Amino acid sequence: MAITLSNADKALKTFYLDAVAEQLNTGVNPLFAAIGRSTDDVWGKEIKKLAVYGMNGGIGAGTEDGDLPDSAGNNYEQFVLTLKNLYGTIEISDKAVRASENNSGAFVSLLNAEMEGLVKASSFNFGRMLYGDGSGKLASVQTIENGVVKLDTIKNVMEGMKIDFRSSNGTIISGGESRRIISVDRVNKTITVSGQTLTTDTVSEGSIITVQGSYNNEITGLGAIFGNGNTLYGLDKKTHTWLNPYVKTEAGKISEGMIQTALDTIEENSGSAVNFIVCSWGVRRALQTLFSANRRSLDTVELAGGFKAMSYNGIPIVADRFCPDGTMYLLNTADFTLHQLCDWQWLEGEDGNVLKQVAGKPVYTATLVKYADLICARPIGQGMITGITEE
Repeated sequence: MAITLSNADKALKTFYLDAVAEQLNTGVNPLFAAIGRSTDDVWGKEIKKLAVYGMNGGIGAGTEDGDLPDSAGNNYEQFVLTLKNLYGTIEISDKAVRASENNSGAFVSLLNAEMEGLVKASSFNFGRMLYGDGSGKLASVQTIENGVVKLDTIKNVMEGMKIDFRSSNGTIISGGESRRIISVDRVNKTITVSGQTLTTDTVSEGSIITVQGSYNNEITGLGAIFGNGNTLYGLDKKTHTWLNPYVKTEAGKISEGMIQTALDTIEENSGSAVNFIVCSWGVRRALQTLFSANRRSLDTVELAGGFKAMSYNGIPIVADRFCPDGTMYLLNTADFTLHQLCDWQWLEGEDGNVLKQVAGKPVYTATLVKYADLICARPIGQGMITGITEE
C-alpha cells in the first residue's frame, strides 16, 4: 500500500495517540507517575477547587442535661488557577514522505523516530516543570564572553532546546527570542546558541532564559509551593498560614534525625503522612554514605510506571535530575492532582486532519495538546530540606 498523508494522519490518531499519552502520563519520572489526574474542578479555562483546612468545630463535651455543642462546619477556601496550554509538535518533510511512499517500513520508522523524539523532549520539559514555579525560568545569565553564555545552573537545559532571553523582570530582550541551544558545556556551565553573537550590551548579568514562548505559562510546580512568593493559588500566604509548608534551610550534613524531625513535624502540623521523598543525586549519595557508615542497607520498592527506588521506613526515595542541588522534598502525593480539561489530544484542523502543511514550506507538522495545571490541596502537609551537604 502506498504511503500517503492520509495514512499517516490515521496512524497518528489511532495507533500513536494512546501509546504516547500513556508514556507522557506515567513515564516522565516517578513523581509525575505518582500524581493523580482528574477532570474535576475544571470550569471553562480555570481550575476552581475547594480546599478544606483546619478542623470541623462542631465538637465538644458537656453535662448530661446541658447544651449541645454549637455547629461549626469545615473551613473552606477556593483555589483558582488558569489551565496551562501544554504542546508538543512533530515535523515531517514532504521529501521524507515521498521518499518512503512505496516503503511502509521506512515510513513507520520515520514516524517512530519523530514520536520518540517528541516523547523524550516532552518528558524532559514536564519533568522539569514539576520543580518550577510556573514562570518557566530555566537559569540566570552570569556572564557572556565571545558569545559563550555562562549560567548559574545547567540542570534545565539541553542541546536543541529553543529558548528566549529575558531581562530579570521577564521582558523579552530584543534579538534574544527563539534562540536554539547549539552546545552545552556541563563542566563550566556554559551554552552557545544559534543566531547573532550575544554580548553583555544586550544580555546583562541577571537576565534569565526560558523555553520559547513559555514565560509564566508553565505548570505550577513545587517551586511555587516552597518559593518566596506572597500568594499561592490566588490566596495570600501570610493570612492563610496553612499554605506554608515545612522548610528547613542550611541543613549541612544529612542525618536520620534530621529526616525524622521533618517527617514528625509535617505529620504533627497537618495530620498528613509523607509517602514520597525526592532529592538531588548528590543528596542520595550522601544518604547512601550515611547508611553504609551505620552498616545499614536501604530496601528497594517498585513504583507506579515501573520505576524502582530505595526506601526509608517504607517511604520511597527517588533522585531526580531536576531537583535543586542539596535539596530533599518530603511529599504526600495524595495531596497533588493534575487537573486537566482532557487527556492528550492531537490538535485538529477544520478538516479533521492533524497533519498540516506549514505555510510556505514543504513541511508538515502535528501538535499534541493538553490543558492542565497542578494543585496541591494541602501545602502544609509537604516539606523541604535545603542546603544539604552533597557527596
